[in-house]
Amino acid sequence: MKRIFSGAQPTGNLHLGNYLGAIRNWVTLQQDFSDCVFCVVDQHAITLWQDPKELHRSIRELAAAYIAAGIDPGKSILFNQSAVPGHAQLAWVFNCVARIGWMNRMTQFKDKAGKNRENASVGLYVYPTLMAADILLYKATHVPVGEDQKQHLELTRDIAIKFNNDFGVDLFPVPEPLILGEATRVMSLRDGTKKMSKSDPSDYSRINLADDADAIAQKIRKARTDPDPLPEVVAGLADRPEADNLVTIFAALKGISKAAALADVGGQSFAVFKGMLTDLLVSELAPVSAEWRRLVADPAYIDSVLRDGAERASVLARPILDEVYDTVGFLRP
Repeated sequence: MKRIFSGAQPTGNLHLGNYLGAIRNWVTLQQDFSDCVFCVVDQHAITLWQDPKELHRSIRELAAAYIAAGIDPGKSILFNQSAVPGHAQLAWVFNCVARIGWMNRMTQFKDKAGKNRENASVGLYVYPTLMAADILLYKATHVPVGEDQKQHLELTRDIAIKFNNDFGVDLFPVPEPLILGEATRVMSLRDGTKKMSKSDPSDYSRINLADDADAIAQKIRKARTDPDPLPEVVAGLADRPEADNLVTIFAALKGISKAAALADVGGQSFAVFKGMLTDLLVSELAPVSAEWRRLVADPAYIDSVLRDGAERASVLARPILDEVYDTVGFLRP
């Protein structure tokens, strides 16, 4: 059996990086794998403080984005993490399997906690064990990940192996990473060395899912570039982060490699290339954005999808958690 698991945090302001780096790839996986579980990871979101009302809204908005992009809730399982208690329950078991030395090596905690590490939440520190629980609660065999999550998936693999070895069982599969497409990491339109982020104070740093054609065109026109024309080979993008980012986005939208993209647009000025990129973005995002707005306006439907998905996810998760509890030695009267 092959099973996909993946999820994204509901932190508002969905942007092109979320879409190209994750959600659109899941739609493709849905066609290739018959068993897919997609989650709105709201428990991960609260490792940093969230306004409760905003979180409530963001959970629905992200679920709507999944569906608008092409996730079929009839074929795949779509739910929010907190609706299935097994995620938190298995995470505690994994907190007792993972080693402190492993957690201390997690670079994302260091990046997110920053210099004020002593005041970071314990949840942020043990975030990777919850991610491991998300995956292994369903015995997922394949996980689509971006570059910034590869280390966490390695930890998940280590936890699966250690659990199996500690208890002399073959309970958990060792999940494999799936790194798909050119745009696994979409960068800021204002600084090609930084990841596109909703927390950037400049709205011109990102293309939002809710942006209309005029906003997209304006943001691409203002996107930072350099004075040289586009190179004709990928090596020519070295030390040109903004050019590399725009070519990466162009290639991802067309479903081709950066080399193939440069074979088409190499030598073009940025003025010409930005017009081509704008047309591609508008044609790709306009129908997704329109459907997303329609779905967001129907919260009852979104809630029904999440409720059904949570029930289906629980049917998968419950016997696996029971197996874990029996293995560990917990009494289940």
